[in-house]
Amino acid sequence: MKFEPAPAAYAQGVGESFVYRSEAVYALTMRALYGRHYGARDRVVAELVPPGAEVLDVCCGPATLYRRGLREKGVRYRGLDLNPRFVARLGALGIRADVWDASEPAALPPADIVTMQASLYHFLPDPRPVLERMLAAARDRVIVSEPVRNLSDSRFAPLAAIGRQATRVGAGGAQRFDEPRLDALMDGYSDAVRERFLLPGGREKIYVLRGSRADS
Repeated sequence: MKFEPAPAAYAQGVGESFVYRSEAVYALTMRALYGRHYGARDRVVAELVPPGAEVLDVCCGPATLYRRGLREKGVRYRGLDLNPRFVARLGALGIRADVWDASEPAALPPADIVTMQASLYHFLPDPRPVLERMLAAARDRVIVSEPVRNLSDSRFAPLAAIGRQATRVGAGGAQRFDEPRLDALMDGYSDAVRERFLLPGGREKIYVLRGSRADS
């Protein structure tokens, strides 16, 4: 599977997509996309994080992973997101978060666990640089949960159009992973892969990878 050079940034696309303008709209859209399995994505990822770990959540959005699964585990959480609205809201709630463009080449802050949920497609056509920065930052593991079955792929045209617009990011904005494409990407990191499995409902696939700082 060949991946081409990624766009320099995706900030403009985040600003244009209506989903990322409001936490309430974001939450309603995610519930519509995931249905009764919406809660499972945070719960399953949280189960992979040891209590008390230091967690870096890349493209954290409104930090539902922390608020729905990690808070009670006593983790040291830090979210990174390009959207200043989300970051300001998290700060007001006492949750550590910073504005960060993960498409830029700057090294990510180190942490025990580095996570990314439903955001790797933002970096297509070549997500390897951001994935490698995540691996370089992780003392223990990287957890990636990524959609492999998308509303934008629906055969029903109105649903497909809603799905494409709802999650549009970047100038191209239409690229998504399916399971073979995600597997092809992760096959390039086979020595680091610890686990791989589909979430309930089959919409997302989780990969757990050994961080580059592990055992160093």
